[in-house]
Amino acid sequence: MFASSRSTVRRRALAATGTAAALALTLAAWGSSGDSSMPGMDHGAKSSASASASASSSMSDMPGMDHKAAGNGLSDTQDGYRLTSRDASLPTGKQSAYRFTVTGPDGKPVTDFALDQTKRMHFYAIRSDLTGFQHIHPTMAADGTWTADLASPAPGSWRMFASFTPDSGNGSGKDFVLSRTVTVPGTAAKTPLPATADSTEVDGYDVTVKGKPMAGMAHPLTITITKDGKPVTALQPYLDTYAHLTAFHEGDQAFAHLHPTTKVNGDHGGQELSFHAELPTSGNWRLFLQFQTGGTLHTAALTLNVG
Repeated sequence: MFASSRSTVRRRALAATGTAAALALTLAAWGSSGDSSMPGMDHGAKSSASASASASSSMSDMPGMDHKAAGNGLSDTQDGYRLTSRDASLPTGKQSAYRFTVTGPDGKPVTDFALDQTKRMHFYAIRSDLTGFQHIHPTMAADGTWTADLASPAPGSWRMFASFTPDSGNGSGKDFVLSRTVTVPGTAAKTPLPATADSTEVDGYDVTVKGKPMAGMAHPLTITITKDGKPVTALQPYLDTYAHLTAFHEGDQAFAHLHPTTKVNGDHGGQELSFHAELPTSGNWRLFLQFQTGGTLHTAALTLNVG
């Protein structure tokens, strides 16, 4: 996903400052020339963006490199930070340890990470058909090597996401989501993406999503949880929130973390939970909602269409 809400605020503030400065310069030039017509805007950056996209495409063809658009989790590098791993494949049908390292702009392993929702590293694994979702909190060795224990991945192509915030160095305080792909050998039986729906059921709980997000626009989502037709109001905190919500885009597996806005107040979560949703691309997204009751973690999944 995307950057966290605090990163988004910083970007918007910088963008607003730049816009104000550009407007002031334009008005000054217009007044001095006496021209009554505003000059046309020449978006010269368009050709530069095309060149950058072409270069990125060439890089993505290199073995083991996943250099795609920054900000959606589909790159293994951003701002000098790199996700590295020797694991290009994992064994089939049994628990597997995926080991990786995050290196900084100086090329050295990063070992200083800030807490994000009570954890220094969030790790996600998902197959190319958006099945097999796993959200893991790996452990780090003294040398900066992280180990994520995966539960029996099925054959196919998998993408491994690392979500973290450096606590020192050039990227201090900035949220990163980087990823690489691995292969699990065997015959991969592709599972069709379930149809879009505004509700689903998991472990006897009914989960309903309200909201119609549009691509590239911030939009609120409200999630309601009931059981046996009655509101659930005893959700327990999980990762310092009442529900953890992530999403993956159909086709390219782009990542998004939807940030909760409901405040935590003991074991009294529910019935409605609010989220800040900012999904940049239209199409189908597979949502994974994790919530906890009675010490048990539940994961509900549904497909949401973004216009």
